[in-house]
Amino acid sequence: MHAVTVRDRSAGIAGLSLTEIDHPHAAENDVVVRVHAAGFTPGELDWPATWTDRAGRDRTPSVPGHELSGVVVGLGYGTTGLGVGQRVFGLGDWARDGSLAEYVAVEARNLAPLPADVDHTVAAALPISGLTAWQGLFDHGRLTTGQTVLVHGAAGGVGSLAVQLAREAGARVVGTGRAGSRETVLGLGADAFVDLRSDRLEDVGEVDLVLDVLGGEILDRSSALVRDGGTLVTVAEPPRIRPENGRAVFFVVEPDRVRLADLVRRVRDGRLRPLVGDVRPLSEAPAAFAPGGKRAPGKTIIRVSED
Repeated sequence: MHAVTVRDRSAGIAGLSLTEIDHPHAAENDVVVRVHAAGFTPGELDWPATWTDRAGRDRTPSVPGHELSGVVVGLGYGTTGLGVGQRVFGLGDWARDGSLAEYVAVEARNLAPLPADVDHTVAAALPISGLTAWQGLFDHGRLTTGQTVLVHGAAGGVGSLAVQLAREAGARVVGTGRAGSRETVLGLGADAFVDLRSDRLEDVGEVDLVLDVLGGEILDRSSALVRDGGTLVTVAEPPRIRPENGRAVFFVVEPDRVRLADLVRRVRDGRLRPLVGDVRPLSEAPAAFAPGGKRAPGKTIIRVSED
């Protein structure tokens, strides 16, 4: 089968290539999915799990990408809850070959059924972004009605869903990003927008929750915005500066079949709209990792095969 693989950690993005590899094997409680659409995180080539398995052993050449939508074509021993021919979407294991391939083996518990009226391209934009937004806002951030949340990177995959979920929960939402994202973010329901290049972040004032996907200086400066009893939540890196009288949380998103099912119901109801950016074929996946350049707002999706 065709897959995007990476062999040399020192080569970085330049080491990505489209190659032929063996079909995946379905272990106990696995399913094999024919991938129709896949998502990836640009920084995942820096993750240790991209290069080693859970025992620390080298697993190159490895296949990146961990979000997928497709159709089940095989079952491992003891697998229950899903069947061959079923449309599914979900989140692959960090330390196994990922979704930038024609087929992938995934633990069945990490996948949710995909309704027939939801396109694979849309579904592939949900797993990491949707679960990260939900877990950051509500599980770790404890956001409630009437509070104010500052969402960094509000036009991105995570941020765009976080804006919509927070707005639905009755929170006041301030989104940040580049100037060109202003109308997109406000259109998603944000109450205000901050251009991180020309506006003063400190003018936002105190907020109950900061949801950060950027890290670095923006994360450092955001700590001072958290009011007493509030929370700074980030997926970028452990915070160096903590709120003086609040909490700081760094977390890695966890698979959650029940929450995935809830998120896709919201998509069907029109309450949630994943912001799909560029859609590119599998052959262009290596180039899609490259930073810079003009990109459409939202999450880049790799279209692997058609229904």
